[in-house]
Amino acid sequence: MSAIRLCLTDPALRAAGLVIVLQGAIVCSFGPYFSTLAVNTYGFGDRGFAVLLALSSVMSVAASVYGGIRADQTANRRQVTLAAVVSLALGMGLMTVVPGPWVFALVAAVLLPVGSVTFGQVFALARMAATRHPEGERDGIMAVIRALFALPFVVVLPLWALVFAQGAAVTAVFPAGLLLSGGMLLVVLRRWPQDGTTAWEDRPSGLSFRAALAEMGQPRLAARVLALGAVNAAATIYIAIVSLVLVADVGRGVADVALYVGLVAGLEVPFMLALPRLTRGMDRTLLILTGAALYAVHVALLPVLAGSALVWVLVLPAAVGGAITLTVPIAYLQDLLADRPGAGASLMALQRLAGEVIAAVCFALGTILAGYGLVAALGVVVSIAGAGALCWADRRR
Repeated sequence: MSAIRLCLTDPALRAAGLVIVLQGAIVCSFGPYFSTLAVNTYGFGDRGFAVLLALSSVMSVAASVYGGIRADQTANRRQVTLAAVVSLALGMGLMTVVPGPWVFALVAAVLLPVGSVTFGQVFALARMAATRHPEGERDGIMAVIRALFALPFVVVLPLWALVFAQGAAVTAVFPAGLLLSGGMLLVVLRRWPQDGTTAWEDRPSGLSFRAALAEMGQPRLAARVLALGAVNAAATIYIAIVSLVLVADVGRGVADVALYVGLVAGLEVPFMLALPRLTRGMDRTLLILTGAALYAVHVALLPVLAGSALVWVLVLPAAVGGAITLTVPIAYLQDLLADRPGAGASLMALQRLAGEVIAAVCFALGTILAGYGLVAALGVVVSIAGAGALCWADRRR
């Protein structure tokens, strides 16, 4: 595929790919165990985890919006990315050296969310670098970069499955994350394009912070970001409940969690790479609705089949639906603010915030009223509703 070749040969795209692979390795090491660490290891309980999840989401979007607007205002994108990676490394370092409940809360609610700014800046860099290549390859380039984020789930999670099977504590994810974030720091320092010397034109936006926020808050943008956030809530709920359902409810080991999440992510990668060519010319909103429906099958049945061997069949609709709902919205959102790559990347953070806040509400309501099965059902309902609302809004326009 030419998009893959471009990502390997273009220095800027190669740097973006290296950073996103390392960040994906950190996310897949920490993300599936966030709920278990909060609820069981550090004693915050279900409600405490819901609060931490909401705080983490708010801080993540605030940092991403500020970082994206600041990068557009100054065109100092490397500096913004560097600050985010330092925050990520600091969080992993603190949990390695002085672990504890309140340190965990600080890291989970502040330092790691600030580090997540890197994700949007990678896609902003990839979008700008892609403008130097044929227009027909640009969606493919973005799909390759997103697939690289998922790739570590294929390799790293099976390794964690082996490590945990040998009796290692779940907290071992933090020293591993420290090493990975150190690698990210080296890539940004040595490979990320220097500000002001890029091969493409990157001028400061000239907008004040308030004007940039107003631009991002236009009703047509806000409504679509909210709808896509609802779609994304199902994925957030999946990550939140997978270890709780498989370990706490039916007594599987944490190794099964790593294997399940790894299989889903591993199957997502080829589908992500194939999507741009298989779906070229198709309506994006209908594609998102299809992906949401497939993903809903996986999330709804996960608590039902957790104790059965049939649970492993769910990785297929999860992978196909996830490949669609995780990649197609990236280009959709970036096109909403095509002239502001930093702010366009921030829309992804706003989408994530909407999804995570919705997921946190579903988690809190579901656990209060019934259990993890209701949490999954609520997530499915809001996801399908969000995809349907997006289709309706674009048809109406």
